[in-house]
Amino acid sequence: MSAVVEASHLTRRFGDTTAVDDISFSVQKNTIHGLLGRNGAGKTTLMQLLTGQDFATRGEIRVFGEDPVENSGVLKNVCFIKESQRYPDEFKPRHVFTSAPWFFPNWDAAFADRLIADFRLPLNRRIKKLSRGQLSAIGVIVGLASRAPLTFFDEPYLGLDAVARQIFYDRLLEDYGDHPRTVILSTHLIDEVSNLLEHVLVIDEGRLLIDDDAETLRGSATTVVGTRQGVDAFVADREVLHRDGLGGLASVTVGRLSPQDRVRAAEMGLELSPVSLQQLVVRLTGSTQTETALEQSA
Repeated sequence: MSAVVEASHLTRRFGDTTAVDDISFSVQKNTIHGLLGRNGAGKTTLMQLLTGQDFATRGEIRVFGEDPVENSGVLKNVCFIKESQRYPDEFKPRHVFTSAPWFFPNWDAAFADRLIADFRLPLNRRIKKLSRGQLSAIGVIVGLASRAPLTFFDEPYLGLDAVARQIFYDRLLEDYGDHPRTVILSTHLIDEVSNLLEHVLVIDEGRLLIDDDAETLRGSATTVVGTRQGVDAFVADREVLHRDGLGGLASVTVGRLSPQDRVRAAEMGLELSPVSLQQLVVRLTGSTQTETALEQSA
């Protein structure tokens, strides 16, 4: 596969604040990437850099092999949908969908009509009269029906209820299968999207913590539960990602375990449970860990 996005030593500073800190990574063609991290981690700033909406303080960006800033040849193949998407108050949804083909050469009007029906979106109600969920639906419909070769979703679906979010996930997967393209999802709803993701990027305080295949990450950490003495003995020589305890019991999250490790844990009467992608991200970004620990967890 070829890289659609390449970032090298990318840095963005705002005064004394470093929003993106020396990040290097690539995004391969026709994959669904998850861009994960806490609020303020730098996710939106990173996407603004990749879509040519902001200038890097240092480093290099290539999108389809070119600098995206003020590059119409690149930007016509990019769709960036964000939670804070704004439209003129007097606009109606039908105006948004009527103008969309001007910006997106691959726009599919029939698919947009199907999505409008799926989300039960009123086409002739003024934007300022729409609910948050209806506003989110507009962004989701544009992002999907644009069929842009590179599509960013910066949490525009947070306003949708659980049923509508599931429709989004289902339509994304279905259309991705028929019309492959590169999709980058930024979200807090990690458990909901984890099965969609093929690759995961996790950033925290502007730095890249994880850049790995989702399947690899799903088995990269385990929680060990048992008596405090037994757990402490088992994890004595391991990097610990997270630790909880109550009385004489302990629960510790560590990195990947070998089959021999699992046999030993069973012999010691310890319980092992897999760590979900969301739990892993919480463990890594919810406390200060050494870079060594982070590397060993992947």
